[in-house]
Amino acid sequence: MIEIYLFINPIGDRCLNIEKQITELMKKNDLKIQLRLIPLMNLHTVSDLLIREGLSKKDIRKRNKLSDNIYSAALDVKAAQLQGKKRGRIFLMKLQEELTKKKTTYSEELVYRLFSEVGGDMETFIEDRASDLVKELFIADQQIARDMNITKHPSAVIYNCANDAGTGVRVEGFSAIKYVINACKSRESMLRFFKTQENSEIFSQDFPDDHLSLI
Repeated sequence: MIEIYLFINPIGDRCLNIEKQITELMKKNDLKIQLRLIPLMNLHTVSDLLIREGLSKKDIRKRNKLSDNIYSAALDVKAAQLQGKKRGRIFLMKLQEELTKKKTTYSEELVYRLFSEVGGDMETFIEDRASDLVKELFIADQQIARDMNITKHPSAVIYNCANDAGTGVRVEGFSAIKYVINACKSRESMLRFFKTQENSEIFSQDFPDDHLSLI
């Protein structure tokens, strides 16, 4: 089994692209893949999103608004995940689609509509969303990111649980994750990829701002 920790921006289009590709890989691959989606938020990720949207990092008002939206969306996702990983994943992708593709403004009404569309229990969702538990789960996610030395999204930590050593590969950045996904289209190619990393062969793809390393 392959276990993937995917660190994402809950309102990001590049993360949505990666999530779709990994979900497709899960459907087609003959090796069991367990996906754990982790909303990530720190100063670096907020600044990166400001830059990609053509906004100034010094604009405090826009920075605060963006930070509020990311944090709120992250709590929405954590509350949705309490009703099942699959439902949480579908809700997250619907939210990202609305915010990035359709340019819908983030709002409580939008969140409730989308959660209703995924067939969740709305009363429980609203109760969970306001709970200390969801905030604690978000904080725990940020600690996982720190423990794994993750600072940017999208990033992934991939474990080969079929190996007794439990080899883990940390993949940081959009281009590097896409490369790994494309290199792991089948059970054989995925195991071959891990074998390559275990043998410390050079990862020489041309994306200097992204990284891949064993952990």
